[in-house]
Amino acid sequence: MVARRAEPAGRAGVGYALTGMNHPLAARLLTPGAADYRLVAWVFLRLLALIYLAAFASLAVQILALAGSNGIYPITEQLGDAAALGGWQRLLSYPSLFWLAYGDAALLAAAWGGCALSLLLLAARWERAVLILLYVLYLSLYHAGQVFTNFQWDYLLLETGFLAIFLPGGSRLVVWLFRWLLFRLRFLSGISKLLSGDPSWLGLTALSHYFETQPLPHVGSWYAHQLPDWLLRFGTGATLVVEILVPFLMFLPRRWRFFAAWVTILWQVLIILTSNHNFFNLLTIVLCLFLFDDRAVARVVPASWARLAKGGRLLPDRPSRAAGILILSVALIIVPTSLITASELIRGGSLPVLSGWAQWLAPLRIANRYHVFPKIETQRIELQIDVSADGERWEPLDFRYRPDDPAQAPVFSVPHHPRVDWTLWFVPMSPVFFDWFERFMERVLEGSPSVTALLARAPLDGAPPRMLRVQVFRYRFSTPAERAESGAWWQREYLGPFYPLPYLARPGTESPSTP
Repeated sequence: MVARRAEPAGRAGVGYALTGMNHPLAARLLTPGAADYRLVAWVFLRLLALIYLAAFASLAVQILALAGSNGIYPITEQLGDAAALGGWQRLLSYPSLFWLAYGDAALLAAAWGGCALSLLLLAARWERAVLILLYVLYLSLYHAGQVFTNFQWDYLLLETGFLAIFLPGGSRLVVWLFRWLLFRLRFLSGISKLLSGDPSWLGLTALSHYFETQPLPHVGSWYAHQLPDWLLRFGTGATLVVEILVPFLMFLPRRWRFFAAWVTILWQVLIILTSNHNFFNLLTIVLCLFLFDDRAVARVVPASWARLAKGGRLLPDRPSRAAGILILSVALIIVPTSLITASELIRGGSLPVLSGWAQWLAPLRIANRYHVFPKIETQRIELQIDVSADGERWEPLDFRYRPDDPAQAPVFSVPHHPRVDWTLWFVPMSPVFFDWFERFMERVLEGSPSVTALLARAPLDGAPPRMLRVQVFRYRFSTPAERAESGAWWQREYLGPFYPLPYLARPGTESPSTP
């Protein structure tokens, strides 16, 4: 490696080049190559590789059902709709590699290719180029997934992945941008709970319902639901403190940052033990690395890593001055945009003129608003989808992860994200989700192999059904006494057919009598 020549005094860093004066903050934030975060950056990228691997692998086994030729929202249909916008507008509103190649093979290549690139990142090979490709591939799959990938964790992974492109070398400004991201994620998630006016949060009863009514509970959720009421109320209040007040400690001196990191990590571990939130909480834990520094991280990573890092042998060269200017330019885009989106969330409306700028960048998902579970459902409504070949004998669809059979234990799925199972939870609550639900049922009637592959087993021994009906049930967790007596994890109550989509049939099939 060729040693860099020392720069003359007064020219060491982008901060001096841009401000023209010896400003300590400029020197600390804008000077490329902060040595005390280079090990943090290296470890973070290895962990980010594992998060990317989980996210891409999870999509790889679902993407044909979501966007394939026989999927719910075929990619060809999506590109056709975007192409109708014409010109550059189609690319700006739908940025995707699938403009270059599309179809089932392209979707699978993007997903499995992302897995392969994640392994290259894990091995620290061609880091920056790999990070660019990972971001572009996941952005393409994000748009292809439509409603199924329009969630907070997808935003977070894209914003994290974009910032990570500028991380190799350990720029202090990039480290600060990651802290800003973590702060927004935590603070906005907390303040949105209060701003929503939800009485469950304001009355400290949210956790009395959450474990039972969240989209995909697992066995730990059942046990958490049995905790005494006073402890659940305490946990609700503590959640608001951890999400609203603790994030401000992230910008204080290192001991306060360490405290904020450990509290945040503890809360994420508790969520994993009681909820299925795919890779979301794992990524939040990984982001907490930026609240530490090399000296702290060196104490917990293998000694060989710390020795190599100290000698600069496993870390990339520090970024050049030109790279520092590029990083500053990115910060000048991300910070104002994220302030706009945060202000819109807090004030409950758009900001004239400024919101247009944020909307223009929204398809890239590099500066997002976060509002995780601002409202808590107080009852669990589930849809049971039955299929039949003759209108007389009905068989319920058997999903892998969502509650179906009351006797079946809730399944732990982290870090996998079963997109259809998760999104079904929203259908009874909002007509916005009726479109995809009707499309899903049509694919089931057609016997789409990619869609039925998402089920625990193919209905009717693999034969396409002739008709389909939807029934509504109210679910609740069994009490310990009920479970000891029957072995069932759930108790459910029949509420009737689901309107406005109670029944679908293949053309030419006579409607059966009311179920």
